[in-house]
Amino acid sequence: MKNTPFTQKHIALGAKMAEFAGYNMPISYTGINDEHAAVRKNAGVFDVSHMGEFILKGDHALDLIQRVTTNDASKLVAGQAQYSCLPNATGGIVDDLIVYCIEPNKTYMLVVNASNIEKDWNWISQFNTQQVEMHNISDKTCLLAIQGPNATKILQPLTELDIMNLKYYTFVKGTFAGVENVLISATGYTGSGGVEIYFEDSNGAADKIWDAIFETGGPQGLKPIGLGARDTLRLEMGYCLYGNDIDDTTSPLEGGLGWITKFTKDFTAKAIIEKLKAEGVQRKLVGFEMLERGIPRHDYLIKDATGNTIGKVTSGTQAPSLNKAIGLGYVAVSHTAIDSEIYIDIRNTLVKAKVVKAPFA
Repeated sequence: MKNTPFTQKHIALGAKMAEFAGYNMPISYTGINDEHAAVRKNAGVFDVSHMGEFILKGDHALDLIQRVTTNDASKLVAGQAQYSCLPNATGGIVDDLIVYCIEPNKTYMLVVNASNIEKDWNWISQFNTQQVEMHNISDKTCLLAIQGPNATKILQPLTELDIMNLKYYTFVKGTFAGVENVLISATGYTGSGGVEIYFEDSNGAADKIWDAIFETGGPQGLKPIGLGARDTLRLEMGYCLYGNDIDDTTSPLEGGLGWITKFTKDFTAKAIIEKLKAEGVQRKLVGFEMLERGIPRHDYLIKDATGNTIGKVTSGTQAPSLNKAIGLGYVAVSHTAIDSEIYIDIRNTLVKAKVVKAPFA
């Protein structure tokens, strides 16, 4: 297993560790519910240094991004970020990602999922026919997500950059906790506000930033948060997790990502996805909440009242903020209307649920 620059910090704090995407990662410290509540009500720090980062530079960098992603990156100005996805040749999803515009038409950073770093690099590289300069900086880049309603207020004393007024999906670069060239973006995977900070793991920067954050934030209730609470937080917001809710077999249109699929430009499998839009999808990713006792789990079958299989659960949990069980799953289009009754097959028992609009929280 690989370690992040913060692995020993997690172990010293007594984190429950486990393998995730090839990395030794903290799953929880004080318990998922406690950590979940900390982020929803105050602020928490996630080590997400396992994520992948690619730099694309040159006169044709934007053209390459436009050809391999579904969203329209030409709309980005310096300091803006954009959620997007990489479609495969058959209209499925190679990965979802964030595109950061550092210099329009010249320099971009792509942030990809940890388990897909090599896959994404190889996929994008095969379309790089115009010698765009590509750098995989994943192994030397630290990424901390400080999330929660009080996150920016806690961090503001550590930088002269105005991070309290950062608009959603914008970023700034500068000095943070005495470390230069830190990128701070108003992005995250929790729906509770906050920032993500990217910096190079050199000259003790990782220790310096981690220690400064907790020296400042600890007395204000800032807590380290594991991947367990990251999952419950993102699920309450209805955010997709690659490998669970979207993958190479799911179309962006089926996965509810039509809003990041722009047919005003050319991209991989555009014709296939456009045809699917015209003809209509057969299944859709929906949110649902349990009406009867039971927790939906990944790959549980979804059935109708007569026991016919109409889909499959992709993610499910007992939502800490809501005190109810919720989930995401693909179901036949005829069962996707809000308030449609569906049944989750939990150990051969049909447990009633209903389709609801995400986000749940």
